[in-house]
Amino acid sequence: MHYLDYNEKKQHGTNEFPLEYYFIDENHSRYRMPFHWHREMEFVHILRGKLHLYLDDREYLASEGDLFHIAGGVIHGGEPKNCVYECVVFDPSPLLMNTHAARSYIRKIELRQFLVQEYYTGEHDPGIFTYANTLFSSAREKAPGWELATMGALFSIYGTIFDQSYYEPVTSDYVDHGRMSTLKPVLEYIDAHYKDEVTLEMLAHVCGMSSKYFCRVFKAVIHRTPIDYLNYYRIERASFLMETEDISVSEAAYQCGFNDSSYFVHVFKRYKNTTPSEYLKRINGKEIPGLQTK
Repeated sequence: MHYLDYNEKKQHGTNEFPLEYYFIDENHSRYRMPFHWHREMEFVHILRGKLHLYLDDREYLASEGDLFHIAGGVIHGGEPKNCVYECVVFDPSPLLMNTHAARSYIRKIELRQFLVQEYYTGEHDPGIFTYANTLFSSAREKAPGWELATMGALFSIYGTIFDQSYYEPVTSDYVDHGRMSTLKPVLEYIDAHYKDEVTLEMLAHVCGMSSKYFCRVFKAVIHRTPIDYLNYYRIERASFLMETEDISVSEAAYQCGFNDSSYFVHVFKRYKNTTPSEYLKRINGKEIPGLQTK
C-alpha cells in the first residue's frame, strides 16, 4: 500500500524490527500529505519551512525544529510550505513491550488510556529534542547497532514525556465526539472507488448522513469539501502513476476516475500549479525519491 492509502496496511520496517524512517522534501512523490491513518505510532520532525498539519480535528502550523507525536489511529494530513520534514513510523508492541516499565507506560499510550501531547516546540524540555535527533539520525543512517540506538532513543523520549507530564490520563468524563471514526468508512470508500463514479450522495450514504450534514462534518474535519478532496486524492494518485509507471497523461486520467482528458488537465493544474505534460517533463529521466514511501 502507498502513502496515499487512507488506512495504511503496509508494513513499516520488518517483522523483526517494525520501524521505518522517511525523508520528505519537494521532490518526494508524497510531498503533500493526504489524510490517512495507521495503527502504528509516528514522530514527525520539521527540518525546514512550515508544515500545516491536521491531527483528527486539531490543526497546527509547525516550523523548523518542531516535533510531533502521532498516536495510532489518528487521521492526519498536511500541507507543506517550502518544507522538508522526516518521519519515523513504528509499532510499539514488538519493539518496546518486553519490560514491565514499557507495559506500564507505553502500552497505555497505545490503548489511548494516556493522551500524549502531540506538538513540541522550543519551549519544551530540550531533552526530548536531543533524544528525537538520536532517533531520526540512527534510523536514517542505519549504522551498526542502529536498532539499539533507536530503541534507546524511544525509551528516552517516552521517559521525558512522563517525567515532564506531557500527557493526560483519560478520565471518565473524556468524551470522543466520534466524528473521526464516522468519517473513516468514507475515506476507505474513496480509496476503494476513486477510479469509479463517486457522488456526494454516495459518500453521505456510506456514513448514514444527509448530504448537507455530511458536507458540514467532512469540511470541519478534513478542511475541504468532499468532492474537492476526492479530486485532490485522484490527482495525487495520477501523479504517483506518472512518476512510477510508463503511462500517458490520458491513461493516468482514465485510471484515476477522469473520463475527460481536458477536464483532467484543468483539475491537475489547479492542484499542482502545472499541467500533466509539464509534470511528466519535469520527472522524466529522474529517479523519483521516496519510492520506499509511507
